[in-house]
Amino acid sequence: MGKILAYAGLMEGKEVTWMPAYGPEQRGGTANVTVIVSDEKISSPILSRYDTAIVLNQPSLDKFQPKVKPGGSIIFDSFGILEQPTREDINIYKINAMETAAEMKLMKCFNMFVLGGLLKIHPIVSLESVMKALAKTLPERHHHLLPMNEQAILKGMEIIQGK
Repeated sequence: MGKILAYAGLMEGKEVTWMPAYGPEQRGGTANVTVIVSDEKISSPILSRYDTAIVLNQPSLDKFQPKVKPGGSIIFDSFGILEQPTREDINIYKINAMETAAEMKLMKCFNMFVLGGLLKIHPIVSLESVMKALAKTLPERHHHLLPMNEQAILKGMEIIQGK
C-alpha cells in the first residue's frame, strides 16, 4: 500500500519519501512504512509525529496512536484491534476492510480497501495515479488482478466511517 501511494505521488510530480520497516517486525511486532507525499520539499524522511496513521493490529495502534499530531487522523480496521483508539484531539476512522474483503472474496486485496479509505478522507493522490502505480508495481503476469484491486479501492472509499 505504501509503495503504491509513493509511486502515485511521484507520477503526479509530488515530493515523496518511502521508508519501509519490514524486517524482524513482521514476526509479531509492528511492521510499518512511512510515506510522505508533499507539494513542498521534504526536509527529512524521519518523523516523530504523523499527520495520519493506518493501524491494522493492536501493537501498531499502541505504538502509533500517541505519535499522531493533534488534528491528525488515525484509520483502523477493527479486526485486529482489541481496544479502539481513544484520543479526542484526532480524527478517528474505522474501516471494516478485513470483513468486507472476506465477504467479497477479495482477501488478496485487503490493503487496497484500506488505501481506498485513506483516499476518501485524504485525497492526496488521484485514483487514476493509484491505478497507474498499481500497474507499475504489479508484475505483468498479475495485471489481470488490476480490476479487482480497483474494485477494492472503490469499495474502501464507501465503507470508511468517521467516529
